Amino acid sequence: MSEAAPALRVARLSYSYGARQALDDVSFGVEQGSFTVLLGLNGAGKSTLFSLATGLFAAREGRIEIFGCDLAREASNALRRLGVVFQARTLDLDLSLMQNLAYHAALHGIGASQARRLAKQALARAGLADRANDKARDLSGGQIRRVELARALLHAPRLLLLDEPTVGLDIRARADILSYVRERVHQDGIGVLWATHLIDEIDAGDQVVILHNGRMLAHGGAADIVAANGAENIGAAFERLTVKDAPT
Repeated sequence: MSEAAPALRVARLSYSYGARQALDDVSFGVEQGSFTVLLGLNGAGKSTLFSLATGLFAAREGRIEIFGCDLAREASNALRRLGVVFQARTLDLDLSLMQNLAYHAALHGIGASQARRLAKQALARAGLADRANDKARDLSGGQIRRVELARALLHAPRLLLLDEPTVGLDIRARADILSYVRERVHQDGIGVLWATHLIDEIDAGDQVVILHNGRMLAHGGAADIVAANGAENIGAAFERLTVKDAPT
């Protein structure tokens, strides 16, 4: 595993569900200390890519590396550097916030005393220190997402994957979650892959991967993609690229 390598490298990745091609020869990288947006409509292949990158599915064609470590051959070494927030809510609603985080810590081999210390720090950072002993079911949707982020970051990963993390949240909660993750990139230097179908979650300085019908249509800086497509903004560039890619 190499700290000089990209946080994530996806190389010629393809995946099918029977006759349906979910990903078709997708290649891109996420650099350390960068915020990369994986932009695509529902059904574009974003969740399939996340399932492969997190080891839930095994890649049959192509290669995934986390800090230079091949996920297929050294899964444990690769995944210990990874934090994940899935689209579906994954907290145990009948456990307290501390209990949820302690369980996650145990899965990563963190002892009970250290787990309590890290969980307190993570909840304080997420602005939820006063809710540590509350059950997860008593939180709002935005607060649940903040706990899931705190949990994903508890073991100090260097790469964070988030699959549609703001789905179902109101405008204020969406902005809050996005701001919190961007802070982690700037303050902690982690690499982030943020999957979304929402154009307004992209900043001009972000790296963007546009995925459509399982194919990568563009990869680069948001401003560069806009310029390359003669568009006014990333939304217009996305529209042009996906219309061009539509079946005739």
